[in-house]
Amino acid sequence: MNKTITVHGIPNCDTVKKARAWLAGRGIAYRFHDFKKDGLVPEKVDRWIASAGWEPLVNRKGTTWRKLDGATHEAVVDAASARELMLRNVSVIKRPVVEWGDTLTVGFDPARWELLSRG
Repeated sequence: MNKTITVHGIPNCDTVKKARAWLAGRGIAYRFHDFKKDGLVPEKVDRWIASAGWEPLVNRKGTTWRKLDGATHEAVVDAASARELMLRNVSVIKRPVVEWGDTLTVGFDPARWELLSRG
């Protein structure tokens, strides 16, 4: 496999830990980008939204979302409002976001990853 894989997330997230272990267990090289520590540029979020849509990127089941007030929940209605929230609070992004060369996945999906890892 010759495409660069970048895993975006937070190292202490259980799903990110599972995803990284899955890749390591298969000997798949990847780069890890901790978007809390390393930051997240707006252009990256724009590309993710263009690729996956904004809905899959906003983790409405996570702790961070649940801690937000109702007005914030109601304000996330489109790509622009989701983008603003994700840039303001990266913990609301569903993890991991993985760039498999030109393909983007959101969340940990071993079956899909198996297909992508084969090239």
